[in-house]
Amino acid sequence: MAVSYELNLGKEYNDRLPALGDVMADVIRFFGSQRVYGVGGDFAANLISAFENKLDIYPSSNEMHAGFSACAQAEVDGLGFCLTTYMVGSLPCTSAAALAMTEGLPVVFISGAPGEIEVNNMAIHHTIHPNSSWKAEYDNALEAFSALGMRVERLQGDRASGQPNIAGKRFFQIVAEAYKTKKPVFIEVPRDLVFAKTQLLKFPASPERICCGSNVLGGSELIVANIVSKLNQAKHPLLFIGDRLKHNGKLKQLVIQFAKKFNIPYATSWFAKGLFDEYAPLCLGAYNGVFTQTQGRHYIEKKVDYVIDIATSIFSQDCNTAFATGTHKIENFANKTLLKGGALLEKDLIEIFELLLAADAPRFDFSIAQQELNPVQPEELIDFNNLAATLNELQAQDDTPYVYLPEVGNSYFASYSLKVRNSSVGRGWLTNPWYGAMGTSLPYARVVAQRIRDNGDKDRAVVITGDGGFHFQLNELIHFLKDQTNVIILYMRNNVFHLGKSSDSRIYHCNDVNFDVHHLVAAYGGQSKTCRTVEEFKCYFNDCVTENSGIKLIEVPANPIEEKQCNELRLLNLYIKAKNGQPEAKARWQELTE
Repeated sequence: MAVSYELNLGKEYNDRLPALGDVMADVIRFFGSQRVYGVGGDFAANLISAFENKLDIYPSSNEMHAGFSACAQAEVDGLGFCLTTYMVGSLPCTSAAALAMTEGLPVVFISGAPGEIEVNNMAIHHTIHPNSSWKAEYDNALEAFSALGMRVERLQGDRASGQPNIAGKRFFQIVAEAYKTKKPVFIEVPRDLVFAKTQLLKFPASPERICCGSNVLGGSELIVANIVSKLNQAKHPLLFIGDRLKHNGKLKQLVIQFAKKFNIPYATSWFAKGLFDEYAPLCLGAYNGVFTQTQGRHYIEKKVDYVIDIATSIFSQDCNTAFATGTHKIENFANKTLLKGGALLEKDLIEIFELLLAADAPRFDFSIAQQELNPVQPEELIDFNNLAATLNELQAQDDTPYVYLPEVGNSYFASYSLKVRNSSVGRGWLTNPWYGAMGTSLPYARVVAQRIRDNGDKDRAVVITGDGGFHFQLNELIHFLKDQTNVIILYMRNNVFHLGKSSDSRIYHCNDVNFDVHHLVAAYGGQSKTCRTVEEFKCYFNDCVTENSGIKLIEVPANPIEEKQCNELRLLNLYIKAKNGQPEAKARWQELTE
């Protein structure tokens, strides 16, 4: 085929044609990524060979965790990449793909695939047993990922003599779609195309240039004029910031510049927690109605007279709006400007805030006293009910930012009372708040720990997990040892899946009292200690932060009773009981929300 390219398009052009694998690596690097997470396999071998001298390919303990790490990479870097083999490798990634779809994460799932010349009427060992079907199945993975609502495609080779394939261009276009739309994509790459020549690509100057130029939506000047008019009439305005901001660093920077210039306080939704330094004078923390534990709740509910709602989700979601309890004052606030954003890469919102920064708007007289910590008594038993308060005391005394990675469950709810500092990784709190999947905190922490190490910073990755979530993923501990990265794991042990537990059925018992976590951690070169009191916890946690070496685990014996739950979870359980018609719960809930 190379001869026909030369005859058709010239020798110089033919000599410059790159291999598809090289183009794919160049595309990944163009979008700012150097890492790919994955698991090797026969159909992925050519891709691994093409990537290994251009990219860092990090192995994971299994394909699902590779996908979870790619999700974390998308959260931190703006785009994530996962590489697996055909079918037996890619299908286990559907859990991570579902998480990425649920939370709007731009993850590129890449799978090796049979060569085009291998696709015929013979079943391949990665597909199905021939006894169970009347036909050879080659598209099962494409159909599975498509069923999640994702864009899927298998790259194709030459289709006309003398014309090189467009597989490299298609890979660029599909990755660009993930980048622009903040959605995952799935791409299969036939193994006989990896070293085949593909068309030359001419990359734009930067990823931002792929998005049809400037903002295509008009009327920004009119919107800005209306906002300025409302600001002139307001005394206590508020910026309420949503999770669609988390993948747009430029818009985030503009919003903070605007807040500082006009001295306007800001709060985030629960889903956007961790985006900002909650110790900053203008930050009121994460707000979520009656579940809000921060100092900003009283100011928001009693003083604010105008809200600019920025980049919150188009559709409301119950756990982001106080679980539909009717206590989320911003959700139905009358004097509010909604800036949801409708252009790709939020270019319409960027234009609005660029204009607002130049507008003639008033500077407000806002200040709020820093919330005084209610000290936790040293002799108290450490548990979910005082975990956040204890960590807040430690963080207040330490300029080193802790990057919290709570696992789904009680750990997740307890983490909302944490006060987070600004981290070099751009997030001080990172989890999957839509309950996309359990077992993500260690794969997420791996990516965060790598980024902290690469940045040369002193931030600390702090995982908070129950034993249910821990057992889902403890095989990921090997990668902290291999990567020579550091993590602190707060292991809240109660031996049951406690969140949502409604009986004493064996299915809820996820652990055994004879399990020795300390021997396990030692096997991975880590250190651990059981801490029962607040004082023991503080002392050992400070030792872990100071030493900052490898895996450090603190085992906390947690008591699965109501009085040891965090405030957020106690409130949620009370609300559920009230909705179920329990008279005492209804009376208590009404008293709380009057």
